[in-house]
Amino acid sequence: MKVKDFYFDLPKELIAQHPLEKRDESRLMVLNKKSGEVEHKVFKDIIEYLNPGDCLVLNDTRVMPARLYGAKEGSGGKMEFLLLNRHEDDIWETLVKPGKRGKVGAKFVFGNGELKAEVVEVLDNGNRKVKFYYDGIFEEVLDRLGEMPLPPYIEEKLEDRERYQTVYSKEVGSAAAPTAGLHFTDELLQAIKKKGINIAFVTLHVGLGTFRPVKAEEIQDHEMHSEYYILDKENAEIINNAKRSGKRVIAVGTTSNRTLESIANEEGQVKEQSGYTSIFIYPGYKFKIVDAIITNFHLPESTLIMLISAFSTREIVMNAYKIAVENKYRFFSFGDAMFIHE
Repeated sequence: MKVKDFYFDLPKELIAQHPLEKRDESRLMVLNKKSGEVEHKVFKDIIEYLNPGDCLVLNDTRVMPARLYGAKEGSGGKMEFLLLNRHEDDIWETLVKPGKRGKVGAKFVFGNGELKAEVVEVLDNGNRKVKFYYDGIFEEVLDRLGEMPLPPYIEEKLEDRERYQTVYSKEVGSAAAPTAGLHFTDELLQAIKKKGINIAFVTLHVGLGTFRPVKAEEIQDHEMHSEYYILDKENAEIINNAKRSGKRVIAVGTTSNRTLESIANEEGQVKEQSGYTSIFIYPGYKFKIVDAIITNFHLPESTLIMLISAFSTREIVMNAYKIAVENKYRFFSFGDAMFIHE
């Protein structure tokens, strides 16, 4: 199957540049994955489609203010750092711009000098390993000096950082938000629990690879990025109980989906574990545990639209996207949502 099979024409004005005032008043397209039937709703209507005993699986990762702007010691040349993965002893894998200033041994200063950095290694992929120096707690320093690493297609400045976090975010470590979860409010989650729907949490720290374009012509030639996940014993049991009871496991977002499908065995059961996943789900994949998906509207030719096409069919999903464009749904991170079920 070719990557171009997942192309659709998206008018730029449909790319949402800011979140709605109320999270749960985004639009919701409800798609039957077998028939292709479409309903148009508002996100808070999702509760109508959830049944007592179902298990909603949320990704509780929290986005780091991972973009730093510094100056090179000596020359004062400006440098942008994007923190990707933490290694040992305050060494981070980072994306740097401009790369020519990021030579081994180069030193940089941030803010009023409370944070300093030195490039210690150039990696094969062009990223740098950078060692940071500071007093106190790194996360607190980062919170003062860093900016939210919004995706490249969002050109407007975000006034409230928390709008690029889910209301249940907890485990700091992502370079991007699990955006399907941005539609939930505390009130909606309470109403969902009150109806008898179980909620379980996984953690998958979203990497910038989620925005990396697929450059191969054939889908199977694409190399998927790797991301760190965690599932603890308590949440594994909540998920397994739903499966054993014949109830649905509903993944909120492609990140929760990839985590569950990475961990589940052939019987659709999960167990406590952590590790890295580079699972690439595209049409032909047989889902082991996920019964329904809540997701946003994704980029043309992205691995994300391939994943949801695998959950239904390419033809049904591409037709649903055509309907979304015709009905002026808002796309991408701050856009509207889709519920795919049968």
